Amino acid sequence: LMSLMMLSMVIVMITMSVASIRRISEVLNAVPDIQNPENPVYAVQDGSIDFEHVNFSYASGTGENVLDDIDLHIHSGETIGIIGGTGSGKSTLISLIPRFYDATKGEVLIDGVDIKKYDEDTLRKTVAVVQQRAALFSGTIADNLHMAKADATLEEMRQAADTAQATEFIDRLEKGFDTFVSQGGNNLSGGQKQRITIARALIKNSPILILDDSASALDYATDANLRRAIKENTDSQTVIIVSQRVNSVKDADRIAVMDDGEIVGIGTHKELVDTCDIYREICYSQEQLD
Repeated sequence: LMSLMMLSMVIVMITMSVASIRRISEVLNAVPDIQNPENPVYAVQDGSIDFEHVNFSYASGTGENVLDDIDLHIHSGETIGIIGGTGSGKSTLISLIPRFYDATKGEVLIDGVDIKKYDEDTLRKTVAVVQQRAALFSGTIADNLHMAKADATLEEMRQAADTAQATEFIDRLEKGFDTFVSQGGNNLSGGQKQRITIARALIKNSPILILDDSASALDYATDANLRRAIKENTDSQTVIIVSQRVNSVKDADRIAVMDDGEIVGIGTHKELVDTCDIYREICYSQEQLD
């Protein structure tokens, strides 16, 4: 009886293993949609970004456009804010810049060159992205910063941490930059994790810096200090700040307001308060009409 039971268990395990092998093989044999061009461009001169009538829809979705006729031109060295409600397309829009996805229609250009013509590694080095969900890896704080710049000195790490408002808590840790971080940063608070990921992006010193709601776990005072420090230390960088907080974008050179996959207004804080109903509603809800 025991032999029969063991045989039946083996048969079940073999069946499960065959299904698992098929799934693993599908991943290993998958051909990425994003491919390097035959003769890629390896140099980026500046951080200007142009969206030329861009549409985008997810291949596995309903086929409806998530972004519709986006025509946006960002100058090199400009700080631009992107604001809008949940599901308005903010994160999808900035995901097209490092080519996490390709536009369904239209072109995205950096330095006047279609991003599809750039070498993939060159493009990813040109754009530093900090997402809302902070991704940290097992190792020390210094190890996590070295992932962006392998030869970064302690002075460079401290400068990036100063700008990211991370020095204040790193210096309180017994081992400082040599403090161990567990997988996913589970031994750190949400705000601490976000500040380390921002420091990691800053130390990379890329021409384009994208902050995708990456200060959502920070209090207003720390967020304000962070924005002030970034503005003072990133004069030559193009900075894109994606947020649902008016406070986080109001001091940007320009603000793009998104709604249902479209840009419904663009201008300074004062101009949008006067001309854009959706932006004015957001300001009313957050009591930010000063």
